[in-house]
Amino acid sequence: MFRDWPAVCTERSWIALARSLPPRARRGVLLSLVCLGAGLGIGATQASASPFISSFKPNPQPSSSTVPPNGDQNPYGIVTVPRSVGSLRRGDLLISNFNDSANSQGTGTTIVQIPPGEKFAEGNAPVFAQIDPTKLPGPCPGGVGLTTALAVTRTGFVIVGSLPTSDGTFKTAKAGCLLVLNSRGKVVETISGGPINGPWDMTAVDNGIFVTLFVTNVLNDTVATSPKVVPEGTVVRLTLLAIPGLRPAVLDEDVIGTGFAERTDPNAVVVGPTGVALSDDGTLYVADSVNSRIAAIPGAFFRDRAAQNGGQTVFAGAPLNDPLGMTLAPNGDILTANGGDGNIVETSPDGRQVTTVGADQMGGAGVLFGLTVSPHVDGIYFVDDGDNTLRLLEP
Repeated sequence: MFRDWPAVCTERSWIALARSLPPRARRGVLLSLVCLGAGLGIGATQASASPFISSFKPNPQPSSSTVPPNGDQNPYGIVTVPRSVGSLRRGDLLISNFNDSANSQGTGTTIVQIPPGEKFAEGNAPVFAQIDPTKLPGPCPGGVGLTTALAVTRTGFVIVGSLPTSDGTFKTAKAGCLLVLNSRGKVVETISGGPINGPWDMTAVDNGIFVTLFVTNVLNDTVATSPKVVPEGTVVRLTLLAIPGLRPAVLDEDVIGTGFAERTDPNAVVVGPTGVALSDDGTLYVADSVNSRIAAIPGAFFRDRAAQNGGQTVFAGAPLNDPLGMTLAPNGDILTANGGDGNIVETSPDGRQVTTVGADQMGGAGVLFGLTVSPHVDGIYFVDDGDNTLRLLEP
């Protein structure tokens, strides 16, 4: 059973003290603890002179179907499990599905768990969690429609975004929430309201007890102003207390980036800021999908004011083409998955275009979303929405 988190604070007076501080002081204390615990280095990011994906063979064949027994489709988020705990196994891949079996967008309720090297036929992908929208422990406006926002902590919490619809279209899209699951796939908390409005993608910094999330949001005035492009997309930073056996709690939340372009889309519900990745020097990179741009928010951990106008531009234009999923390569370069043409692009932190590799042999628009660099293989795992599969791009 999960106990309410305030009981923990009474046992740990330093946490109670942090919460009693004024917002700016509290933020500094909490984020310092997170950085110290996570071993985050603050220094210049140096990208390797050697490209990461230049030797990778293009257009890999499917490794496995991502369709579970209930028929959910449209795999969006993907993350590598860092440590074995509960039902989670180190190195396994968690994948969130955005659509249901009827291919209705914003109605997917499953996270599948696929061990590397194992291949499953369509309809047989192992289920880590199937979330019942009627049995949530807290509010999640609109229900459940799992997005690219997906993270897993070393202590076994899985956090996934929900941007739900009732009919598969942007007209019924609701604010949704972040769903927090335990290591057995049970939802133990929801995070909603405030700046959480259509959580679309996410990255996490995890030290086991404190977890900092950076979440892109795409529903701020998007539906009301459809089909116009509006500069209302945001990046939100949340600090969580996440102790196994206890109910996770939000200790601090701040909007650290504003002004990102977003719009409704009949084929994707919404288009807006998507993938995020945090460098060793504390710079948060953001995939600006509408403008085919990589943005940067410096000092993402400690800033107390939002970067405006969509942050600083690292690079914009070709070969970026509707960049969606994002992660960092081992050499520090930025990897983005193009939704517009099925390519994966490697960009250096100073904006140099390093190399581009085709990931989908059809080259179709909208087939790539999430991607992850697993420490257990020399390659990139990514999901292919075109045929609902997991694939591995490797040498």
